Amino acid sequence: MFLPLQTIPVIGMDLGAFVLLLIAALAGGALGAALGALPAFVFTGFVVFLGEGLNVLQSQVSALPNVPKGELAVGITGVIGFGAVTGPHIAFAGGVAASAYVGQKYPEMNPSGWDYHLGKNITEAYGTKPDILAVGAIFGVLGMLINQLASGIGLPTDGIALSVFLTAMIARLVFGYPLIGKPAGNGYLDMGPFAREELRDQDDDVHEGNAGRLAVEPWLPHQYKWAGVTAIGLVGGVLGGYIWLKTGSIFLGYAISAMSLLFLNLGVEKIPVTHHITLLGSVGAAIAIPMFGSPVAAIIAAGIVGALSGLAGEASQRIFYSHSGTHVDPPAMAITFMMFIIGVLYLVGVLPNAGYLGL
Repeated sequence: MFLPLQTIPVIGMDLGAFVLLLIAALAGGALGAALGALPAFVFTGFVVFLGEGLNVLQSQVSALPNVPKGELAVGITGVIGFGAVTGPHIAFAGGVAASAYVGQKYPEMNPSGWDYHLGKNITEAYGTKPDILAVGAIFGVLGMLINQLASGIGLPTDGIALSVFLTAMIARLVFGYPLIGKPAGNGYLDMGPFAREELRDQDDDVHEGNAGRLAVEPWLPHQYKWAGVTAIGLVGGVLGGYIWLKTGSIFLGYAISAMSLLFLNLGVEKIPVTHHITLLGSVGAAIAIPMFGSPVAAIIAAGIVGALSGLAGEASQRIFYSHSGTHVDPPAMAITFMMFIIGVLYLVGVLPNAGYLGL
């Protein structure tokens, strides 16, 4: 046990605990680079599913009388799933930064015939190459620091999602990519050039080796039309709300959505990405129950909030993802934005709670 030799201002941790977390975040970020960002996030889903499942089980049975209620879930979900091992702000962020670095440093590392800019390839595992692991480690620590700072100052949003977004933007600056990029069509929201299969001019390319790529690269070619995004948002939001109503776990739907991305990583092309939708659906239900006192009203609210989160993710990808050369995560942007709105509305007294935010 570390002695509290010094408390770090804002972060609120004793020095020993902070050093321990720092070392673990270095390893977690490097692990994300080794596995690849998307595979690392799939592991997040499995670990959170385990932690939340144990919490639900523990609430139903008394087989573990010496373990306080929720302690297992906190240890697995918080410390591992959303912590230094597979936390998205550490492992996923490290993997995203590694992809940006590879796109700039090793444009020849494209064995799978990736169709977009190489810096957006978050499905590849980069193995044991020391410089790539070092990039992942550095950005894992950066993501940890941003999250700790956001938590320490009481920022009314999801610090993990905010970290994923900010570290990806910082990686663009560090590795020489345009921060947002130049739109090829009629503004940032126009996906028409993609639909017409227009190609990027070589002079506009981000890095050597990317000539001939599409002029606009939507995050998900099967999930960018407004009507489809709204539909999957309603479906995912309802299911996230239903899961919360039946289990009391806000993160169980999120975990299932994250696990489903295993199939996307394995090449099932039209698997939807829904963790930002199911998470906000659960939050919507948790907020609606004390307001309306009706499970039906709560699940309707969950669908609406889920659809809004899906649309926020789509708007975000059109601005921040499609026109530059690296991955900036639309679900993380959607969660950051939606939870900020919810957090502010709670603080001003409009909403009865702020979901899972510790405000």
